[in-house]
Amino acid sequence: MPCDPEKPRKVIPITAEPVDGGQEYMPMFASEQKVYSRAISGVFSRWRWIMVFLTQIVFYGLPWLQWGERQMVLFDLGARRFYLFGLVLYPQDFIYLTGLLIISALGLFLFTAVAGRLWCGFSCPQTVYTEIFMWIESKVEGDRSARMRIDKHGWTFEKIWKKSLKQFLWIVLSLWTGFTFVGYFVPIRELGVELMAFQGSWQIFWVLFYGFATYGNAGYMREQVCKYMCPYARFQSAMFDKDTMIVSYDVQRGEARGPRKKDVDYKAQGLGDCIDCKLCVQVCPVGIDIRKGLQYECIGCGLCIDACNSVMDKMEYPRGLIRLTTQNAVAKLWKQAQVIRRIFRPRVLIYSTVLLALSAAMIASLVLREPLKVDVIRDRAALSRIVAGGKLENVYRLQIMNATESEQRYRISATGLDQLEVVSEQEVSVGPAETRGIAVRLQIPYGSAASGSHPVHFNVDALTAGAGRISEKSVFLVPR
Repeated sequence: MPCDPEKPRKVIPITAEPVDGGQEYMPMFASEQKVYSRAISGVFSRWRWIMVFLTQIVFYGLPWLQWGERQMVLFDLGARRFYLFGLVLYPQDFIYLTGLLIISALGLFLFTAVAGRLWCGFSCPQTVYTEIFMWIESKVEGDRSARMRIDKHGWTFEKIWKKSLKQFLWIVLSLWTGFTFVGYFVPIRELGVELMAFQGSWQIFWVLFYGFATYGNAGYMREQVCKYMCPYARFQSAMFDKDTMIVSYDVQRGEARGPRKKDVDYKAQGLGDCIDCKLCVQVCPVGIDIRKGLQYECIGCGLCIDACNSVMDKMEYPRGLIRLTTQNAVAKLWKQAQVIRRIFRPRVLIYSTVLLALSAAMIASLVLREPLKVDVIRDRAALSRIVAGGKLENVYRLQIMNATESEQRYRISATGLDQLEVVSEQEVSVGPAETRGIAVRLQIPYGSAASGSHPVHFNVDALTAGAGRISEKSVFLVPR
């Protein structure tokens, strides 16, 4: 019934019963219904499990690998050092993290422009862990119909032990995931010993925190994270165009949909190839109907393609009613060769060029990076002074960072003024991946330089070939 804007509206409680003389009021929102996804086999399903195995082998296995006498990959926040295979990175190397994030963003833009939400469907941690948790659920509680039956009925002995076993396995996997994640920031072997002795309150907190996040997101929230919390679903349309390959339903071929027998002439009845079995909806991990067109909830996993192809095979219809293609290809009936040619369009070429250039620059920078860093700090307590022998002296503090995996010995020298000399220790040793602070005294004959500030350079040379050489600028102060 239309509403008169001149009259105040009554607030009607949400109820399923008709009120006010038989008028039925519907709620403004519907509570989220649990998605019972059905298992399916096919090309996309196999690729999803391949990515699950690859990502989890890397995630769970990498912290246990050793590089010499240390963990191969370790982000040691306490020591402010990041170990990546043979590299030792310091906070001064933050530019590499910035470059990595930019490259990752451009890579995401490129893959999205070409083939939609590949990341969401196959590699996103939310997708991967949801798939693992659902696999555990199906192995314990049974297939889709069995899970629906268990949830529908009351608490029986079967329901109690199956739910309990599922929860136990979920919790174990979640805690192991949290432990592994924290193991990237604390040496994982030491972390294991500390946790077994119930030591390290912060470590315990973060293991429980990330374990709980995994348990909640993958066990219960699942598709709601993708639909309501992930920002990527909201701005993906800015990266899509009509030549982006997405999971698409061929409306011209499928409509009008409807059930039929296998041996009847369905075209004479005005039907399309879609038999309206709803199998594509049942296998969808986010519970959408792809036949309604592109939706922001779709994560591009392709399971509906596997389901539809299995039905087409049984009905002896051509495959591809639901397929990975572009909107232009569906509308203009393009062949596969035409679709592939449109992949190399200006947007994709620009993304690819910028991505390759940044990747090459970052790799070159890492290869040419000096395994030595030096910071020069002037001694504020003694800016300039006259010492025995008629010498004018300035005092500095050098922070020498050895970014190699072995102990190094360095020679310190200085240039920039006539008769400038280093009168403190000129050769120092720095342990592997360590930082050492050294007081350095520079002297010149009094009166050999005009008053004011004079630029000087500290040269630090490793005595081992290839271990680094660096020059840092500072100033030498001559009083009036």
